[in-house]
Amino acid sequence: MLEDLFKVVRARFNDGEEEKSDGSSDINIPKDLLFKCPRCGTVAYMEDFEKNRKVCAACNYHARLTWQERLQYTADPGTFVEFDAGMTGKNPIEFPDYEKKVKAAQQQCGTNEAIVTGECLIHGYRCVIGIMDSNFMMASMGSVVGEKITRAFEYATEKKLPVVLFTASGGARMQEGIVSLMQMAKTSGAAARHSQAGQLYVTVLADPTTGGVTASFASLGDIIIAEPKVLIGFAGRRVIQGTIKQQLPDDFQTAEFMQENGFVDMIVERTMMRRTLARIMKLHNYPKEERPKS
Repeated sequence: MLEDLFKVVRARFNDGEEEKSDGSSDINIPKDLLFKCPRCGTVAYMEDFEKNRKVCAACNYHARLTWQERLQYTADPGTFVEFDAGMTGKNPIEFPDYEKKVKAAQQQCGTNEAIVTGECLIHGYRCVIGIMDSNFMMASMGSVVGEKITRAFEYATEKKLPVVLFTASGGARMQEGIVSLMQMAKTSGAAARHSQAGQLYVTVLADPTTGGVTASFASLGDIIIAEPKVLIGFAGRRVIQGTIKQQLPDDFQTAEFMQENGFVDMIVERTMMRRTLARIMKLHNYPKEERPKS
């Protein structure tokens, strides 16, 4: 079936020209024309896949998003105001080629660090939002990530706003050594002060949420939401099995396993995420702002 589909696509772009013996042709097929689901193998047009918010229509696989895509799917258009956009970090332990890796990630992702924070409206409800981008050094948490999250919480505490954080991280950033581990306590303290002020904190766990991020601010939400089938955990599966000398369940560290065992409160599909976040803020008695009609 898949081979037949690719043959049709090749023929369409080759205008009936025969392929070469190695399967190539003189006309190149655009790389972004088709999407093949890594979970079920279903092939679909990329345009249809993106219209469905990068969710596989066949098996409900939720692909990873850039911060720009996540913001587009979540915030009301034209309402996002970014915090600390120009903040950059140093190389505290003089890790070799660290600056080069950061610059390469900045060019690839269109942002200075692995998280983007700011203020926006979600269906009319004002909140502080943070979005981690796994394309930026696997969204590892270094000093800048920790500082931006802390400042976002402090702003929300002062303005009496809810915080919504989308997490997708490999954990603490090894290139910053002990400095990266200090961010766990720093962000947790900021989240605690926000909670003591009586404000709402919602975390949305995307794929993957692991390591020091899971062990700090990602697990401290008043309400913890996860996308379907995402990886959530601290240490890796093999490390845990080797430590406890026991076989772990097949679905271990999935969102569904975490919900069954009480760590995750809700599993929400991407197409329903924006509406769900708005309903949560409404239930917590936050006011809805009516935007003037143009």
